[in-house]
Amino acid sequence: MSEQLNKRIFDELESLVLIDPHTHINPHSAASTTLADIMGYHYYTELAHSAGLAKESIEEPGIDPKEKVGRLVTQLGDLDNTIQLSWLMDICSEFFDFQDETITESNWEYLYDTAAEKMAQPDWEQQVLKQSGLERVFLTNDFDDPLEGFDTKLYIPCLRTDDLVFHLTKNETRERLGKATQVDVGCASTLREAIGELFEHFTSNGARACAISLPPDFSPVSVTADQVDSTVRSLFAGDDLNSEESKLVSQFVFWTLAEYCGVYRLPFDLMIGVNRRVYEAGVYQGQDLYDKRTSLIQYKELFNAFPKVTFPVSVLTSTSNQELVSYSWIFPNVVINGHWWYSNTPAFITFDCKSRLEAVPKTKLIGYYSDMYKLEFALPKFRMYRRVLANVLATDFVINRNWSEQRAIELGKLVLRGNVETIFSC
Repeated sequence: MSEQLNKRIFDELESLVLIDPHTHINPHSAASTTLADIMGYHYYTELAHSAGLAKESIEEPGIDPKEKVGRLVTQLGDLDNTIQLSWLMDICSEFFDFQDETITESNWEYLYDTAAEKMAQPDWEQQVLKQSGLERVFLTNDFDDPLEGFDTKLYIPCLRTDDLVFHLTKNETRERLGKATQVDVGCASTLREAIGELFEHFTSNGARACAISLPPDFSPVSVTADQVDSTVRSLFAGDDLNSEESKLVSQFVFWTLAEYCGVYRLPFDLMIGVNRRVYEAGVYQGQDLYDKRTSLIQYKELFNAFPKVTFPVSVLTSTSNQELVSYSWIFPNVVINGHWWYSNTPAFITFDCKSRLEAVPKTKLIGYYSDMYKLEFALPKFRMYRRVLANVLATDFVINRNWSEQRAIELGKLVLRGNVETIFSC
């Protein structure tokens, strides 16, 4: 009975057309063109490298896409237990009619050629969107992105601000800011003006969020223009800053971003806790790890200072998840967002999903985002989450709490889509 209940709920959730609230899609090349685009996803390159494939074999300059896939295939046997490989098999089955149980050195070339033929179809992108049940896809746009040449109603801009906060000391970043805004920045006041120009540009082109990835040691605090003005003047005059001065500028820029989120009524996505370049010899995008020393207490001043700004928060560990549940329980402006990166496997999703659903107001839960770089990954990733969500709804709500099946389904739909529409004003 419970298996049938689980399946019925899953089928209802699977039929729901979705808005993906966080991806790294390039709207000018959203779908894959070869199997290398799919297998080059960092999950596969980092796992293959971890299992023994040399970094040089994976990242050889100028390597042919087909040759790269062939090299990665030699390591897939060591990865067939992972959920990430199940995503790959779902993609190959659903999109390329691949029926074999595994991808091996004897069948991969047929799969590669079949996929290439399918991907060459002129409407491939539309096919993937339709088959995946995707209506709209949020992007992650550099702050100087012109936001031209794509449908901003389908691919929704999001102002990504990491470079502004953490790399403004680089001359290249300052030059990009000046070119993007046409503001001659020379002091704290004109820096604030330039950031305002970015918000005007993004919101006039349909942006629905501002976002940033934050290291464990960052603590947002209020820094006024007067406090930082002399430092900003030195920076834009070309002087080098020491670590404390750089930190002050970062805090000023971050606080200014939060202020403009309030002005323009944009949610500010915070992705908290990642340490960059922990494994310096790792493959591209396979070097970063979480840090359990992260605490949301570092954000108390921010959450208190901006009660009208919604902060969708992502964290990397179940330990941090319990803290996030508590903060969303208390703070009206803190929203729980997705299952990020190293927490994006069924075991962790199940634990975190249960605690969120039983402790946080249901209107404050954004169930999932794909974090994908190519469109083909939406289908297997959301399917994985929907399986977990269906099981939690069936067991914890229908069976254990005597909810009706339809009531549980409506909760699932709210978490999967309804809250995305409301929180991001879609």
